[in-house]
Amino acid sequence: QVHLVESGGGLVQAGDSLRLSCAASGRTFSRYHMGWFRQAPGTEREFVAAITWSSGSTVYADSVKGRFTISRDNAKNTLYLQMNNLKPEDTAVYYCAARWSGGTTPTRRNEYAYWGQGTQVTVSS
Repeated sequence: QVHLVESGGGLVQAGDSLRLSCAASGRTFSRYHMGWFRQAPGTEREFVAAITWSSGSTVYADSVKGRFTISRDNAKNTLYLQMNNLKPEDTAVYYCAARWSGGTTPTRRNEYAYWGQGTQVTVSS
């Protein structure tokens, strides 16, 4: 089991950057595939990015490709999401999620077993 806590959200202007972090408890963080999702008011939670346990593979939603970068530091039990050139449509609550390693890089909500509480990102125009 793993417990996840996100941080780093805030209010920024369009074009700014933010880095989200997701701190994981437990000694087996390195054995989990990790992902970022987001949910804007009145919408479904959507996939943003994912990374395999070894950082050997990353996947991005088309809407963030080229602007966001997912990474992890297994020694620090931490997942990151570097967000550059933010747009108002990136405004949402951002969640990190974990799934035990195995299979392909997970991109669907129901592939993840563990979730953080979320951190708000607001981008003003």
